[in-house]
Amino acid sequence: MLDAAEIERALVVVAHPDDVDFGAAGTVATLTDAGVEVVYCLVTDGQAGGFDHSVPRAEMARIRRREQAAAAAEVGVTDLRFLGHVDGTVVADLDLRHDIALVIRQVRPQVVITQSPLRDLDSTYGSHPDHIATGEATMAAVYPDARNPFAFTDRPIAQHADWKVSEVWIPFGAGAADAVDITDQLERKLRALMCHESQHPDPEATVERVRTWWQDIAAQHDMPAGTSAEAFRVLDTR
Repeated sequence: MLDAAEIERALVVVAHPDDVDFGAAGTVATLTDAGVEVVYCLVTDGQAGGFDHSVPRAEMARIRRREQAAAAAEVGVTDLRFLGHVDGTVVADLDLRHDIALVIRQVRPQVVITQSPLRDLDSTYGSHPDHIATGEATMAAVYPDARNPFAFTDRPIAQHADWKVSEVWIPFGAGAADAVDITDQLERKLRALMCHESQHPDPEATVERVRTWWQDIAAQHDMPAGTSAEAFRVLDTR
């Protein structure tokens, strides 16, 4: 896993608003504090989320964009790119691969943080089809699309020079051997998560559950009692 001092820019690619805040916001806060420029790429606006049936789906999309912008600000991120794909219908097709590869070429990150392209049969919620499709499309965008100067030559990506990502970090990925201590960033991570008000019918219960969750991750990596961590599977893509 690259040290923050070795990273100038990082790109986070996730399916929905709030995905990054569950999986990696503590690590993002650590990176931005170290001077790393972090950019968020949201594949959808999250219009299929929430629990209030009275909210029109177009309005939910606007709400979730605002919530994600507020959450990002809590951890030092101000550059958000929304791709506009429809929540619940994401597929790892050439259109999505192009869109993500274009952002990679624009941002030129050393590290990409994204979701697992593999279904985890032990985690129904973690294996949302949009998550899996986003992970698969991002991996294809990292290799070969973003680094291949002959990919998508008739589309907007051709206006930007090819780019090779050094590492991909997958939160909760099978074999997630690298843990980041987020104890000092935990309150910022929780504030970011709570910005997604439309998604939390019982905010206090959510906070209690996820505090235990991140402490359990630290314990699984033999970190001291009382600490919290986020875990990643790190792929060398150089």
